[in-house]
Amino acid sequence: MPGLVRCGLIQARCTTPVEESLEKIKRDAVEKHLKLIEEAASQNVQILCMQEIFTGPYFCAEQSARWYGMVEKIPDGPTIQLMREIAKSRSMALVVPIYEEDLKGVYYNTAAVIDADGKYLGKYRKHHIPHCAPGFWEKFYFRPGNLGYPVFKTQLADIGVYICYDRHFPEGARALGLNGAEIVFNPSATVAGLSEYLWKLEQPAHAVANGYFVGAINRVGREHPWDIGEFYGQSYFCSPRGKIIAEGSRDKEGLIVADLNLDEIQEVRQVWQFFRDRRPETYGDLVKE
Repeated sequence: MPGLVRCGLIQARCTTPVEESLEKIKRDAVEKHLKLIEEAASQNVQILCMQEIFTGPYFCAEQSARWYGMVEKIPDGPTIQLMREIAKSRSMALVVPIYEEDLKGVYYNTAAVIDADGKYLGKYRKHHIPHCAPGFWEKFYFRPGNLGYPVFKTQLADIGVYICYDRHFPEGARALGLNGAEIVFNPSATVAGLSEYLWKLEQPAHAVANGYFVGAINRVGREHPWDIGEFYGQSYFCSPRGKIIAEGSRDKEGLIVADLNLDEIQEVRQVWQFFRDRRPETYGDLVKE
């Protein structure tokens, strides 16, 4: 799909006190994002991605069964149904990361993909689930993803999703490239003092190694129940050459917009023939236990 595609990223902060009901927390988060989606529509954004589990705070900072109440079905839950209506009315494809209920008690960290006509295209479930101090107790909440590394053919571009901690694993990033992704979105929640030095290193490297665009999203500011670190924002788009072409603030909520020239993918791949020169027959040891 050659030509320019205008894409957007939303970085935000959950400001509703965690003592409030889960319904209010979710409602406030969705309303905040609806305003930013309208801003994106006013700027003619064609594909828009929100941050990891955007409907509330990054609750994995504690282990509490209360947060199981944030789950929703995909695609039949209220948030995805609302976003399908918005995508159709704004002619905007949406990547919508929420906490997914598959079966009772079986939950995933998931992103639904909706095309610009409101059609639900499918979902990606986060594969790599951290469980480590301080404050990343994700295996308490999520099963590892089991849907592979799908690429979704929107009307505008072929897109993939990789969620937060996934970005530390180049194997899935390569699989998305081999599956035909032109743009890979990585909605995240990551804090200063831990991975910030990797933030602008790993994902531009994925873009270069696989010849696609990357949209990396991070929250901003402090949130409860996580109050031992600050989300450092700096959401960005980078090109298949690894160049950051648009970047958000370190500490302010907002929308990051970039025009991505998909013709650049072919230009880069015809110079750096990484897919041609791969030697998969030599990589067997990489998948041994």
